Amino acid sequence: MKFGIIVFPGSNCDRDAYRVLRNLRQSVCYLWHKETDLKGVDCVILPGGFSYGDYLRTGAIARFSPIMNEVIAFAGKGGLVLGICNGFQVLCEAGLLPGVLMRNAGLKFVCETVGLKVENPETRFTRRYAGVKTIRMPVAHGDGNYFADEKTLKRLEGEGRVVFRYAANPNGSRHDIAGIVNENGNVLGLMPHPERCSERILGNEDGRRLFESIIS
Repeated sequence: MKFGIIVFPGSNCDRDAYRVLRNLRQSVCYLWHKETDLKGVDCVILPGGFSYGDYLRTGAIARFSPIMNEVIAFAGKGGLVLGICNGFQVLCEAGLLPGVLMRNAGLKFVCETVGLKVENPETRFTRRYAGVKTIRMPVAHGDGNYFADEKTLKRLEGEGRVVFRYAANPNGSRHDIAGIVNENGNVLGLMPHPERCSERILGNEDGRRLFESIIS
């Protein structure tokens, strides 16, 4: 399987994702934000970081990078897209996922390992979590407070599109939401970092199953 990792000015988790996928013996390439060719990848990853320095709104400038038109078209054809942390913010700004990520409720940067409930183990991103109720993943963000109106939240809950939920909410997200998928189930955005907990040497491999789910 071939993965493409988009690099924006300010991305800082692109190499982490690259390492995990190479360890899983996958084909991986970097995609610069000014490119307009996805190079035939099967899955696009928008990594964490601070795209364009978060100078306007997290993900708001990155959404207008040339490559995002290709990502939107790719997702519209059913292509797999994964947005992690800042990548989740970009996906929301681009309209590929509903809602918005706002400043943390405590107005402080949160950097810790949190417990997550696996709410839907039947997506293409979570099938390897079948039978697993809770996992642990690190978070590192200042704008991870997921917000959507009541109608949208009701729809997300009713359609099983809340994939991960915080066991103890670190940022004020509505309904303790940590990750959601789009209506077709081919786009996932989550604030926690699975790439930072995918190797035994790091003391936690709970994130590895997410990448294995995509590959499988």
